[in-house]
Amino acid sequence: MDKEALFLKCVSFTTSVHRVTHELTKNAKSDSVTPVQYNMLEYITVSQPVTLSEISDCQHMSMPNTSRELKKLSEKKLIEKISDTEDRRKQYIRLTKDGETMMNESFACVESRFLQRIQNASKEDLADIDHALDILQTKLFY
Repeated sequence: MDKEALFLKCVSFTTSVHRVTHELTKNAKSDSVTPVQYNMLEYITVSQPVTLSEISDCQHMSMPNTSRELKKLSEKKLIEKISDTEDRRKQYIRLTKDGETMMNESFACVESRFLQRIQNASKEDLADIDHALDILQTKLFY
């Protein structure tokens, strides 16, 4: 296998993932949050509980900027911080009930668009997609 060709295929694939992600999530977020805050909430939703440094790293943001945006989300009552039971200095971040409600509404919109994209896929195609996602998740996106 030509690893350079595989790399270029991976770059093309990740570019397509970003484009499709944009199409699926366009106008799916609440107007009460900025795009940066939405991305943080999306990450928290699928990974919670998370730490400030995990969010900062994943979102490619500085710690001070991440902290400032989290404070705004906390003021909007969309997230809450929970202290670690063993290390009181460490805090975890998770969605509040209001945050869960907002993200559930956003994800319902995204799911609807996703279902439209795959509406003409055969059972075999869906099985192939499912298998491909499993492989990508375990071999590349771990």
